[in-house]
Amino acid sequence: MKFSMIFEAQMANPSREHEHQVLRDCVEQAVLADQMGFDTVWAVEHHGLKWYAHMSAPEVFLTWVAAKTERIRIGHGVVCMPFNFNHPVRAAERAAMLDVLSGGRLNLGAGRGATPVETSMCGVDPERTYQEVEESLRMIGKAWQDPEAEFEYNGELLQVSPHSLLPRPEQLPHPPLFMACTKKDTLKMAADYGIGALVLGFAGVEEIAELRRTYDEAIAARTGERFVSTVVNDHFAALCPTIVLDDREKAQQIGARGQRFFAQSIKHYYGAGPAPDEAVDPNADEVAAIKQAADDHVAYLHEAKIPVKTGATSVFNVEHAYGSPEDAIAYVERLQAAGADEILCLIQMGTVPQEACLETIRHWGEKVIPHFRNS
Repeated sequence: MKFSMIFEAQMANPSREHEHQVLRDCVEQAVLADQMGFDTVWAVEHHGLKWYAHMSAPEVFLTWVAAKTERIRIGHGVVCMPFNFNHPVRAAERAAMLDVLSGGRLNLGAGRGATPVETSMCGVDPERTYQEVEESLRMIGKAWQDPEAEFEYNGELLQVSPHSLLPRPEQLPHPPLFMACTKKDTLKMAADYGIGALVLGFAGVEEIAELRRTYDEAIAARTGERFVSTVVNDHFAALCPTIVLDDREKAQQIGARGQRFFAQSIKHYYGAGPAPDEAVDPNADEVAAIKQAADDHVAYLHEAKIPVKTGATSVFNVEHAYGSPEDAIAYVERLQAAGADEILCLIQMGTVPQEACLETIRHWGEKVIPHFRNS
């Protein structure tokens, strides 16, 4: 089983000064993750989501991290693949350059970046995002099958006459491909495409197990006709929100507060909800507060006459790897039993202080990861 971290560069108080500090803090965390034995650091791509993610240029962040680390893999989790975000030729060129300079350490994920803020900002047609993501994956999957030949592509949406696509990646025919999967339909797409799945799952272990079953069933049923490459990557990475400290109760409180901010930010940009609550009260019971936030969100939807869908409050579930190293080990064992090939640690959340992030990374590196590597 693999262990990784994912970075949103999320922040409460998104001032210019704090933004710059958080970005530098993320680099520090990634460098420590390399030293502590994590397998991969992933970086998202989002645009204009002030309270959710300031990681708008992950290729720059990941290049900076690659230059400061020695062995950890670096992952685009993900590149927004609709054409007005990133033309697939440019996405391929940047990925290959980073793969070469990192010594073949790149993973490449694809996603839609489909919030209204982002699509309107970059002129993306929301109705075409799925088509454009698939076309981009097909182009990248085809690009270096013969690294000495010129690249030519004739698809439904794009055509490229013969050109030299440079540089060529170190990992041939291309870095491993993944897809962000936030629901069952996208999981089935990833399986049909023959690529790895980067899966959320705030609702907990039972949801992860259900999503794994969906992925496996789609793998078993596929014909191979929709594969985007000659290389198949059936890899299932499951999200694991976590804060691990010497003080177990403090870890649970910091984790619950960070997740509450994260959850409110998701609801603000992806669904319907007010701006997240940025206040941090050191005397508050944050485990109780996140449960109250779930109730408040449902009340908000009712007041706004917005249908309350199944899973509307799942992101407020706080039963994750918060607490002691032993708590984290027990939770990871459950994720492993649910079918996770990779544990995708979410540590950097908007209200979590840097010292808590660093201590969490150390505990994972010294106690949690070795428990599974040595067993």
